[in-house]
Amino acid sequence: MTTRHRRTQVTAKHPAEICIQTKWCKKCGICIEFCPKKVFTPGKLNEPIISFPEKCTRCRLCELRCPEFAVTIDEKEAKVHA
Repeated sequence: MTTRHRRTQVTAKHPAEICIQTKWCKKCGICIEFCPKKVFTPGKLNEPIISFPEKCTRCRLCELRCPEFAVTIDEKEAKVHA
């Protein structure tokens, strides 16, 4: 069985890839509350929705605070094509 997840892609506008493993997420809201830039908003069932990925500063508070390790931030450099 595969793990479903939500993610953003690395672009010039979104310098970090944010990934939420929905199978692991317990919908506790910690990532939503601790994000200083309010990247996440709560969904209908209090699941985190990546609403504003362009605001992410890669501080990793969401990743570090998640008790289930469901949130990951990948700091790949965006490739900008001229």
